[in-house]
Amino acid sequence: RRSICLRAPPALMSTPAAGGAQAAAAAVVHQPSIVTAQEVNPENLYREIGSEAVLSLSTAKPGNGVEELRDNNKETYWQSDGGQPHLINFQFHKKMSITEIAFYLDYSLDESYTPKKMSIRSGTTFHDLVEVRVVELHEPTGWVTIPLLGKDGGMLRCFFLQICIISMHQNGRDTHIRQAKIFGPRMAIDTCFPSEVPLTTTQITRFSVLR
Repeated sequence: RRSICLRAPPALMSTPAAGGAQAAAAAVVHQPSIVTAQEVNPENLYREIGSEAVLSLSTAKPGNGVEELRDNNKETYWQSDGGQPHLINFQFHKKMSITEIAFYLDYSLDESYTPKKMSIRSGTTFHDLVEVRVVELHEPTGWVTIPLLGKDGGMLRCFFLQICIISMHQNGRDTHIRQAKIFGPRMAIDTCFPSEVPLTTTQITRFSVLR
């Protein structure tokens, strides 16, 4: 009799070293890219006021809506799901001073979903909006900051701020915006209290700026 020994093909054979490498690869956990305040507002001149507004979108694909636009994660995004233009609405309960608005965009990942032309509008309600700024972008990657001014060149103050995405790169239909931040000025405490109120003690000077 002859004994027959069957061997597995090389591609199907695994060595302890290979198994260890596979286990190490499987153990790698992907960490999300988190937005920090220092990254968006490095000089800390303004405060982020988006959390004080009611945020609404013209359309959104399920799982890519308001939460993804404001979750401080640059790997998630809002994706529209309808006809142009696409709208982001910030509605405040009181008249707010607004200095700038910032978006995180990534043309290298989103390509034809990346906004190309945007219009910023302000007013009291949805029905009386006035255009205050038009911006055209060219393949943006990173934070895009848009300063805002009122009609007289002073501080923009409004109840309602709308971002209108008019067109996308490569004539795209829908849009991706990964993060949206809206900023207002930091108010010194001496603008709220009379100048004759002394703020000289160590305990009180810690509260010299409203945050």
